[in-house]
Amino acid sequence: MHRPDQMSNQPKVARLRMLAFAAAFALCAFAAPTVAQPDSNQRIGATVADAPSPHYRFDSFVVSSADGRQRWRVRLGIPRQRAPTHGFAALYLLDGNAALMEFDAELLAQLARGRAPVLAFVGYDNDLRIDSAARTRDYTPSAVEDAGGDGPRGGGAEAFARVLVERIQPQVRRRARIDRSHEALWGHSLGGLFVLDLLYTRGDAFVQWFSASPSLWWDGGRELGEPERRFLREPLRRPAQVTILQGGREREARAPAKPGDEARAAAQRARIAAVPADAARQLASRLQAKPGVTACYREFAELGHGPMLRASVRAAAMALADPAQACAAESGESAAPMER
Repeated sequence: MHRPDQMSNQPKVARLRMLAFAAAFALCAFAAPTVAQPDSNQRIGATVADAPSPHYRFDSFVVSSADGRQRWRVRLGIPRQRAPTHGFAALYLLDGNAALMEFDAELLAQLARGRAPVLAFVGYDNDLRIDSAARTRDYTPSAVEDAGGDGPRGGGAEAFARVLVERIQPQVRRRARIDRSHEALWGHSLGGLFVLDLLYTRGDAFVQWFSASPSLWWDGGRELGEPERRFLREPLRRPAQVTILQGGREREARAPAKPGDEARAAAQRARIAAVPADAARQLASRLQAKPGVTACYREFAELGHGPMLRASVRAAAMALADPAQACAAESGESAAPMER
């Protein structure tokens, strides 16, 4: 039986634990340098999935396309704790190889102190950190002419959506006890674009949606047009919680183009500049206006496009472990729940 002084201290202890939880996330999320751009040819190497953990056990499986030409490898992190009554929350992460490289033992420990989610890293069956050609194919809803004159590229989002929802998601559910009312999808850049497109086309696939630095410029801003308008006017299949995350320095000049690639780089800069600088924030506001959608916008003031991968994937994981963090501002960040 609790003594009165113990009972009175319980709220204070709970608040202190929450403050410590938030502070630890702030340190983890911003520990990496904010200026270096990742090398697309970088190999994944050893990750937290290859080391023993008291908090998570890791498994993997491979899914192939019908013709066997595409293969996706899913690394699955399952908490080493008893599943809640209705199952674990689950976070599905696109660019799974790159996302996995941003997790470490300390982050797994932080997740375990909250509502530890199952982590499904959806990558490609190779050792590339980023498979540029494959992700361009899978994460884009329409094909566009390559700026270098190499013909059309992209446009495979619908096919990949079938793989993700009809084959990968059921496999994850078979391997871990999942609470289907707490499944979330995260993606960065083109992956962030895919998150929005899947929300618009298969809105019942997930409940939480984390779109980080979405490539809204793709195909002349296509996703800001009819796909969005159709989603806003049609009935909602299930309630949706949408978080759009953006770096405050994403529009700053990046590294100079490689010799001979200046034309392609200039065309890319023009495509990005054609979309309003506040397009992501305004999109969150429009989504919030739809009944059944809860949307917020989180901006990491000092981060550019590349470093947003690390910051956003860790923020999404922490939000699954502690739902109060889904739209909470941390050090160096602003968060704005959208008003209706």
